[in-house]
Amino acid sequence: MSRARFFLIASVAIFTAIGMAAWLKKKPAPLRETSQQVVEIPIALPAPKPVVKPAPVVKPVIVKPVEAPPAPKSTSLLPKIEDALPEVDRIAGLFALDSSKLPIVETVSYTSRVPWLKGRPAWIADYASYFGTSRHFIARSLNRKADYFTQKISPGDRFNVFRKDKNIAFHLLIDLSRCRMWFYYIDRDANERVLLKTYRVGVGRQESSRTSGYLTPAGKYSLGEKVAIYKPGTMGFFLDQKTEMVRIFGTRWIPFDKEVEGCTESSKGYGLHGAPWINDSSNGQLVEDTSKLGKYDSDGCIRLTAADIEELFAIVLTKPTVVELVKDFHEAKLPGIEKEFPK
Repeated sequence: MSRARFFLIASVAIFTAIGMAAWLKKKPAPLRETSQQVVEIPIALPAPKPVVKPAPVVKPVIVKPVEAPPAPKSTSLLPKIEDALPEVDRIAGLFALDSSKLPIVETVSYTSRVPWLKGRPAWIADYASYFGTSRHFIARSLNRKADYFTQKISPGDRFNVFRKDKNIAFHLLIDLSRCRMWFYYIDRDANERVLLKTYRVGVGRQESSRTSGYLTPAGKYSLGEKVAIYKPGTMGFFLDQKTEMVRIFGTRWIPFDKEVEGCTESSKGYGLHGAPWINDSSNGQLVEDTSKLGKYDSDGCIRLTAADIEELFAIVLTKPTVVELVKDFHEAKLPGIEKEFPK
């Protein structure tokens, strides 16, 4: 064999041996059993993406604008917007003995010896006459309550009377449509008026044939002096029939006297009085019936509660008083200038 051939065969054998050794080295070792526990390690997989459905196609809705209804035309049948009308009660200031008393009254102390009366002791009636103040007014001030009859008095007792240096009158304004009455005093020298109190009243039934629209007339009337005081059992004549007067006029009667201005009826037969009394169905006793106050129910007169007519009676009895009746408060022609008065 030639030498070159020998070297060729030897090189092939060497390279073959090297390739076999490399192959055997890469082959994996066989698995062996072990006593160790196999622990499974969880693999956190990414959360599946939510399936988003496409939004439904919404067709636009075309809304037509709604036109506002036309404003109603002006008509007398539509309710009117009421103004705020005055509501006060200053009556206590007529009878107060302290600094809260009204400027038209003064407080005096009773004594039987007075410079304006000679020859005999002075009594309440004498004070009433001298100061132009009713005995009912003095009694209420003296008794510190609405007691108009008890007139027991001792030296040093104090009570109120109207001031002699004040030229005052009273004015009653009655709104027929609202069944309300406003009570003013008028300082004639100062040309001022002060509202004393607002009352609820009853007026005449509605009557379209009358100028006023009610059985109660409209206009200004003076109040008369032929007043009356009634108690249960007091009898008299009404419409030519003998009757118990409290059943018709309550406890007081103040008549209209004369027509003053713009009167739609004669003053005769009209006036202010208390609510009528009726028999209580439970015991048969006479009781005041106030159910018709604030209503159109009378034959034309103005009705008030017993407490209100007795109060009014005691105050206006000795002073000039005018009652003005209107369909609406704003139609009134009040005398004087309204005085700003502390509330």
